[in-house]
Amino acid sequence: MKRLRIKHELVTGNLSLVTGDWQRSSPSVSQSPVTSYQLQVTSLIGLAVLVCWPVRPLNGASLPPARTALVRAVDLELNEAQELELADRTRARVKLLAVDETRDALRDAVRQARVKVDLNGQTLVLTSATYHLPVKFAGVQIDCPITQGYVGNSSEGNAWGLLKAARLRLWPAGSPWIEPGTFVYPLRQRWFASHTQMANEPTFVDGGEVPGAKKIYYHYGLDSGGAEGLVEVVAAAAGRVISAGKEILPGYDDSPAKARYDVVYLLDERGWYHRYSHLQTIDPAVQPGAQISLSQKIGVLGKEGGSGGWSHLHYDITSRQPSGLWGIQEGYAFFWEAYQRQYAPRIMAVARPHHFVFTGEKVVLDGSRSWSGAGSIARHAWTFTDGTTASGPTVERTYSEAGEYSEILQVTDPRGQLDYDFTVVLVIDKSAPDRLPPTIHPAFAPTMNIRPGDPVTFKVRSFRTTAGNETWDFGDDSSKVTVKSDGNVNALAKNGYAVTEHRFARPGHYLVRVERTNEQGQRAIGHLHVLVEPEDSRPAR
Repeated sequence: MKRLRIKHELVTGNLSLVTGDWQRSSPSVSQSPVTSYQLQVTSLIGLAVLVCWPVRPLNGASLPPARTALVRAVDLELNEAQELELADRTRARVKLLAVDETRDALRDAVRQARVKVDLNGQTLVLTSATYHLPVKFAGVQIDCPITQGYVGNSSEGNAWGLLKAARLRLWPAGSPWIEPGTFVYPLRQRWFASHTQMANEPTFVDGGEVPGAKKIYYHYGLDSGGAEGLVEVVAAAAGRVISAGKEILPGYDDSPAKARYDVVYLLDERGWYHRYSHLQTIDPAVQPGAQISLSQKIGVLGKEGGSGGWSHLHYDITSRQPSGLWGIQEGYAFFWEAYQRQYAPRIMAVARPHHFVFTGEKVVLDGSRSWSGAGSIARHAWTFTDGTTASGPTVERTYSEAGEYSEILQVTDPRGQLDYDFTVVLVIDKSAPDRLPPTIHPAFAPTMNIRPGDPVTFKVRSFRTTAGNETWDFGDDSSKVTVKSDGNVNALAKNGYAVTEHRFARPGHYLVRVERTNEQGQRAIGHLHVLVEPEDSRPAR
C-alpha cells in the first residue's frame, strides 16, 4: 500500500514532519478490514487537519541544545538551599548564607560582592566575578558570577536574568571549566594586552565613570582592548551564524541575537549565543545561516557601534539561566582556561579591576589573583606613579591629586619567570567632583612574537580633553615621541587614535608609558607591557 508523506521544511533546521502513513508498521501483525479502514479514515482526517491548520515556524531559540555544558548553575535567596547533580553525576548541596556588597562613595556602585555559602556541609566565602576564577572546595569547583546588587541599579537592566540574591556555578572537582576542543581565546593577541572591562566591573575606559551618574553600567561580558584595525577576532566556539551585521536568520527574532552593523551572533551546540561586538569589519564568510568552525575568522577588532570610542572586542555569552530567562553566562574563566591551553604561559600577572576614589580616600591594590605554573608567586613588586615602591600581593594607597593613574605590578615565580600588569586608579577631586580628569587608552600590535628591529604600531586616544598632546616613553632610552589624538570628540571618527611606530633594538621586557595632561593640569597615564623576544627564538620553518 502506498505511503503518503507531507514534508514541512522548517526555517530553523532540517526537520521534517511526517504523517498519514497508511502502511502497517509491522508485517507480522495482521489487521482486520474494519481496523484497516478505521486507520485509513483516521489518517485522512489527520491529514486534512494538518493541511488546513496554519503552520507557524518553530522559533529557533526554542530548539534543544545538542550538547550539555559542564557547568551547572543555581540561583538562591538568602538561607535557601538546593541540591544539584553535576556533570559527572555526583551531587552537591549548596546553601546561601550571606551576601556582602561593598559600594563606593562616589556613585554608590558595587565594587565588590562576597557571598558566604555552605557547600556539602563546609563554609566558604567567594568573591563575585571581577577577575576571580572558580575555586576547588568540598569536593567540587564553585564560583559566584553575579549578585543582586549589580542588577538593581544597572543602566543595562537585568542582563544576567537573575531574580534571586545570587547565582552560583558548580563543576566536578577535576573537571575543566569548558570542554577542551570546544573553546578558544577569540583574539589573536596576548593576554591583557591593553585595557579590559570584565564582568561586574563598572565601565571606565572612555571616561564613563561620572560621580553624578547614579545608574551604573556594570559591564556584562568581557571587553578586551586592542589596536583598532590590527587585531583578528576569531570564533571562540564553533556554531551557526544567527546574525551578522544588519541581517538575522529567519526564526530567531525572539532569540538573544540582535542585528547591528558591527555585531555577530553565533549559536553553539550548547545552545549558547556568542556575541562579538564593535567589529571594524566582518569577514565575508560570516553570513546568517553559515556554519563557522572553531578559530575561524569572524572579523577585525574596532570601535564601531556603542563602543564609547575606545577600540575593543565586546564578547559575551547568553544562555538559559536557572530563572528560565536568557542571561549572561560569565566567560572570564573560559577565556583564562582557553588562553592557557593555547599559549601555555608560565606566569600571568593580574592587578585588575580598576579603582574609582576621591582624593584622600584609601584604595587597596590587589595582585593576589596572579598565577604561576610553578605553583606559587615568589614576589609581588609594585611601582607607583610617584616613584615609590612596595611589595606584597596587596597594598594600600591614597592620592592627593585628581587624575588617572596606572600602577605597575611585577610578579616573579620561584624559577625567575616574571610578568607585569597594571591597575588603573581614577581619582576625583573631592572638593570639585564635577572637574573630571581625562582618561586614556593605549594599545599596540603585534603583541606576540616581536623580535629586535620589528616595527610595532602604537595607538592612543584620550577622553574628556582636547587640550595638550600624548607623550610616549618606550622604556628603552629612546627619545620621547609626542602625538595628538582627537580627544574623542567624535567617538566613531576613523582617525580618532593617534598612531606612531617604534622598533626595539634589543630583547627584553619593556614598560611603555603614555600620558596626557588637560587644562587643569590633571594627568591621564597609561602603560603597556611589550615583550621583545630573542632573534633565535623564532620557530623553525
